Amino acid sequence: MPNDSTSSFYAENAETYANRTRSLPKLELDAFLAGLAPGASILELGCGAGQDSAYMLQQGFDVTPTDGSAELARQAEARIGRPVRVMLFQHLDAENAYDGVWAHASLLHVPRPELPDVFARIRRALRPSGLLHASFKAGEAEGHDGLGRYYNYPSAAWLSDILTNGGWRDIAIAEHDGGGYDGKPTRWLTVSARQ
Repeated sequence: MPNDSTSSFYAENAETYANRTRSLPKLELDAFLAGLAPGASILELGCGAGQDSAYMLQQGFDVTPTDGSAELARQAEARIGRPVRVMLFQHLDAENAYDGVWAHASLLHVPRPELPDVFARIRRALRPSGLLHASFKAGEAEGHDGLGRYYNYPSAAWLSDILTNGGWRDIAIAEHDGGGYDGKPTRWLTVSARQ
């Protein structure tokens, strides 16, 4: 978590956040999983309440769930029945360990100056040709939402430059309208790239 207000929000609202009505990002999940071999090893960064990890586990994948919030990690553990590692993205130190990294609506909390390093850490954690999925709330400048949470609010061009300069291949960035926990209309960027 990049700052105290974001960390505090998830610590104080973990149970409510975890038990909210949330549509599984099934189209994105299925597209991501289709790009991996059956039973592939997946690292989930920012698993929240664990719904996405639970789905990937049900599909037969070997999932390692992580979250930066100890309180959310406990909620996820209760849902999926396995340990969830409490870890900040900036502390990822795995090398050549995963076939895929799923970071749905999580890296959007990484401070802009730290994002290139986090992408580099993810790239090191992936095996050759490993697949990354990440999604962000689109924008032009970092800021906070009405709940006090920090967002990096990138543009597609800005993200594309970081990924290209970081050595990623097969970069695709899609845009669509949706919503978020705060109930506000949101423009989303969905990133797919290979190590």
